Amino acid sequence: MKEHCLNEIVIHEMDSTAIELLIQYAYTGQITITPDNVQVLLPASSILQMQEVREACCRFLLKQLHPTNCLGIRSFADTHSCKELHLKSHVYALQNFQQVIATEEFLLLPFQEVKDLISNSQLNISSEEDVFSAVLNWVKHDLPDRSQYISKLMVHVRLPLVNREFLMTRVDNEKLIRDNIECREFLLEAMRYHLAPERRCALSTTRTIERKPKGADPYLFAIGGGSLFAIHSECEVYNPKSDTWSSIAPMQWRRSRSGVTGLRRLLYVVGGYDGASDLATAECYNPLNNSWIPITPMGTKRSCLGISSFDGLIYVCGGYDGASCLSSMERFDPLTGVWCSCPAMNTRRRYCRIAVVENCIYALGGFDSTNYQASVERYDPREGIWHPVPSMSSRRSSCGVAALDGHLYCIGGNDGTMCMASGERFNVRRNAWEPIISMHNRRSTHEVVAIDGYIYALGGNDGSSSLNSVEKFDPLLNKWIVVSCMSIRRSSVGAAILDCINIEHVLKQTKT
Repeated sequence: MKEHCLNEIVIHEMDSTAIELLIQYAYTGQITITPDNVQVLLPASSILQMQEVREACCRFLLKQLHPTNCLGIRSFADTHSCKELHLKSHVYALQNFQQVIATEEFLLLPFQEVKDLISNSQLNISSEEDVFSAVLNWVKHDLPDRSQYISKLMVHVRLPLVNREFLMTRVDNEKLIRDNIECREFLLEAMRYHLAPERRCALSTTRTIERKPKGADPYLFAIGGGSLFAIHSECEVYNPKSDTWSSIAPMQWRRSRSGVTGLRRLLYVVGGYDGASDLATAECYNPLNNSWIPITPMGTKRSCLGISSFDGLIYVCGGYDGASCLSSMERFDPLTGVWCSCPAMNTRRRYCRIAVVENCIYALGGFDSTNYQASVERYDPREGIWHPVPSMSSRRSSCGVAALDGHLYCIGGNDGTMCMASGERFNVRRNAWEPIISMHNRRSTHEVVAIDGYIYALGGNDGSSSLNSVEKFDPLLNKWIVVSCMSIRRSSVGAAILDCINIEHVLKQTKT
């Protein structure tokens, strides 16, 4: 290189402040990176091949990531070939998409980058309505130039998964959609999907598949319940990785004996008892903003009910309406906000539990107002018929039920004489029940859920007092292991699993 014999070398397009800092670093081995100098230090250290400074700048920018700057940092990293910083800032933008779309950085993105974001299956959103609104906001930010892109972006918006009210009031009334032939076809596709819940499997396309964010982990939510003379609205969440419990926002109603299930990115709580009457009301929890909103009430008041989500729908059956034990079943479609009746069970079941195994809903045990039940029946939504299944070895009301690896687990409960610690599981392929080892605690009115190959049992009543203890079952070892207790005692508790991304961070931000 000709510079090797020159006494003076001219370096073009490099910031003088960065050069001065890097020369000082060369002599002292120390450099202070700040928000004011990092954008000039990183390219300068790249050109001068000062790799340690370059890497320190990347680490500094990673710590500065925020919804308001992640897209700018991603672009900066791409310009300077910082692959790890580019990838991590891109993942950050996906995981914080709901906050990112409210920033000016998003509105100023070029078309291709908007398309790359909204087409990504790992977007972390509470509902597809947010993606639709983001697309419209971006297009309308420069309507004359960007209107040409509306159909090229809408093809990646999963309109079949938005709720019916939004579809009819926002999407159908949007002039940009109505004036575009391709967009009208996407709207019709969504309407057909909403009209026929039973045929949704046949109508499946890439736009009907739920997005699954990268980095989402299963969390266990304990909802409501009671202790002594108190009915709880308080709720908490358990992280299996850290074995820790955290408080979340309380429900809008106090509830024990309610039904709880997770569906898509939301947690649904249905029915229950508030200390004075049985409830038909329902509400759902959004972990992205730690808040509850009411949803359409059931057609029937139900406490002590069974609940399960399957194929995008929520099924509830049995329970108690304040006067009698129920055999009826209802189904809720979150997309339409409508409850509809389904075929009733063959047996009235109060304190029954239901779970889904191999596309069928199983209802187990309960109390029929006269007898504690060992009977089991199975509902196939494709047929719309309940079929009898071999009975359990023990009568079990107020038991805990969960499905794991093709088995149906039924644990604890009350047989009419005492609370039980024993458990058994149903092998669907062999059509037979087999025992598992007993829990450490006797439990009834507790809840049982499956997470990452384990069965967790939490709360309930041991026959004399409400419990806050939690234990998990390892099927490979046939062993129960005690884990961290809940913060409060909860009998008649509801529980469910929901995949979330670092919900502890959300709870810190929303804590009042």
